[in-house]
Amino acid sequence: MFLFKKGLKDEDILHGIRAGGTTRRLYENKFYEKYYYLIKQATFKHKISEDDVQSAYSDAVLTVIEHVAAGKFEEKSGLKTYLYQVFMNKCVDTIRKNTTNKSGVHHTIGLEDALGWLPDESRSVIRQLIAESEMGQLRQHLRQLGDKCRDMILAWGEGYSDEEIAQTMGYNTAAVAKTSRLRCLERLKEKYKGKSGE
Repeated sequence: MFLFKKGLKDEDILHGIRAGGTTRRLYENKFYEKYYYLIKQATFKHKISEDDVQSAYSDAVLTVIEHVAAGKFEEKSGLKTYLYQVFMNKCVDTIRKNTTNKSGVHHTIGLEDALGWLPDESRSVIRQLIAESEMGQLRQHLRQLGDKCRDMILAWGEGYSDEEIAQTMGYNTAAVAKTSRLRCLERLKEKYKGKSGE
């Protein structure tokens, strides 16, 4: 069994992740927490929202964990350097997405503006149809994400905290549950954005 020391070394984290099982989950969480301070640096450096940076960080941590577990991380650089590079790439991707989304906004008419041209009774019918269509689309996308992601997003949507989700769904800590939740939400966003993966 591994013991946590004050200065947890990268070799310990790598060994823990590769061990699998509950040990892996424990070390995934330690890895997430060890470099969490990078979020503050990136928020300042890239001038993007803390939510976007946290999402990019969680995604980067999960990517690195997958690379370590699959043997793709060859240890040619330190673990922090590798994570930092992946994380910065995710931040740049976020900036690109945000820039693309903002430039597209200027060429559209808002839904409320369009509905304003309709009589009152037609407006409420249209709003109801839109709401039903959106719910159907959401249910379909959640089904495609799989049971675990669906259950986690629905629990979060109902107001459950990451701590409660971690306890209910068997995650080691709230931080691990949050990382998984953010990854699921990112996958859900991708479904809505272009449906390019379908």
